[in-house]
Amino acid sequence: MTTAIFEGPFSISTDNSKLDIPLIQRFLSQDSYWAKDIPIDVVERMIAGSLCFGVYKGDAQAGFARLVTDKATFAYLCDVFILPEYRGQGLSKFLMRVIMDYFESQQLRRILLATQDAHGLYAQFGFKPLEEPQRYMAVGKPDLYTKKQS
Repeated sequence: MTTAIFEGPFSISTDNSKLDIPLIQRFLSQDSYWAKDIPIDVVERMIAGSLCFGVYKGDAQAGFARLVTDKATFAYLCDVFILPEYRGQGLSKFLMRVIMDYFESQQLRRILLATQDAHGLYAQFGFKPLEEPQRYMAVGKPDLYTKKQS
């Protein structure tokens, strides 16, 4: 499935060949709190294994998000960002509308995400705290990439 959706001068595409992988790696590695120092080879693998949504103004990439999904019942939304120079133009909401349309069209049962600071954005699209967080467990290595380079 490759989709392109337009809103004003911006578009969102699920065509991975359009993604600016060095830009994505640079943002995640340097500007995100969740993927500090992530290597380019890891970014390439994560993109290859995910349904990715690139946000563009013309050919310039303005944002990104990806769903790790079985495309039938479940998805995990992650690595969502709009570059600073494109913020304040409604792009995060445009991106979330496109992602939620995909969620509805595929009749997925659940999308999970984790956020430190964007609860207000995601709440507008139906996300809420886990009803039974005691059912969920995780194994985490938050400093994995940073430790490898030390």
